[in-house]
Amino acid sequence: MPFALYTLALAIFVMGTSEFMLAGLLPAIASELDVAVGTAGLLTSAFALGMVLGAPVMAVSSRRWPPRLTLMACLVVFAGSHVVGALTHVLSLLLITRVLSALANAGFLAVALSTAITLVPADRKGRALSILLSGTTIATVAGVPGGSLIGAALGWRMTFWTIAILCIPAIFGVIRGITDSAAQAETGSSSPKLRAELSQLATRQLILTMALGALVNAGTFAAFTHLAPIVTETAGLAEGWVPVALVMFGVGSFLGITVSGRLSDQRPGIVLAVGGPLLLTGWIALTALASYPVVLMVLILVQGFLSFGVGSTVIARVLYAASDAPTMGGAYATAALNTGAAAGPVLAAIVLAAGLGVLGPVWVAAALAAIALAFMHEIRPRSRSVPGHRT
Repeated sequence: MPFALYTLALAIFVMGTSEFMLAGLLPAIASELDVAVGTAGLLTSAFALGMVLGAPVMAVSSRRWPPRLTLMACLVVFAGSHVVGALTHVLSLLLITRVLSALANAGFLAVALSTAITLVPADRKGRALSILLSGTTIATVAGVPGGSLIGAALGWRMTFWTIAILCIPAIFGVIRGITDSAAQAETGSSSPKLRAELSQLATRQLILTMALGALVNAGTFAAFTHLAPIVTETAGLAEGWVPVALVMFGVGSFLGITVSGRLSDQRPGIVLAVGGPLLLTGWIALTALASYPVVLMVLILVQGFLSFGVGSTVIARVLYAASDAPTMGGAYATAALNTGAAAGPVLAAIVLAAGLGVLGPVWVAAALAAIALAFMHEIRPRSRSVPGHRT
């Protein structure tokens, strides 16, 4: 595989670490800025909102921009937003930096997805995309717990500084590994008109699949964002166990996306038919058994596996449903999943404010998983074959 793919994966690892790291930093941020934990959780929603808005906007804009320049600009804005975030003492400004960094993240991801498939032969596009997405799963395994450990030892601001510093090798990697000419020639010669790509949003199958992606991700983020207080308050563990819990979730997510990646192209119906009910059952079990530390850790691992296994399968189905929109399909998938990432913490914050306890966000996840099952029933019969797939 080309070196450039791993460079892009490095950048996505850094961005994924930034996106997920707040799950272990929210109590410290809330305490220092003197706000409720539920209010601090809106920082996750702000990031997701920026991703929702940024993905389609940047995907449209990047159709005319040189890929290398766009990728570099996004990384610079992303790094700068974290520098400002590390310096500010005002929640509103921190929220703004999260939106800006998310816009840069969305722009980078939109361009990276379209650029990656131009770097490899046509029959290896799936492998190229899996390398890119591995950056996100590795972030949950290593980056997020690492960020939490840095935050616990040196303060949450140092975590923001670390993210900004890690952007530097990614920028140099893009400069070295990405050439504008090849990617532009490929995308420019094969892309349909923008109006034709946007018209795909009128198709029932695409809308249903995007809704499913939003529901699954909303449940994941509702629970994951507020995992720290469940570990410390419900299970009664010390704060040092929060990074352990995040590692367990990350390992589960990596295993889930790896296993489902082998099935989602040819057997998506099986993944959804088995994984969907198990995902719902797992959230319910977590609410009932969270006070038992060992069981909680096992369930966190399992839910990471199921959430990302089902979620990554949905990503594939969105891209297949949007097969006639090659430059916008990634934006549709990103927007759908981040709509869920924005809505989940908001719903969790509402439940927490209503006084339903620290397990309230997990009940939100269970409710959303139950709704998602209905959507899975709608799309599963139509997803037995892979449009355009060659064996």
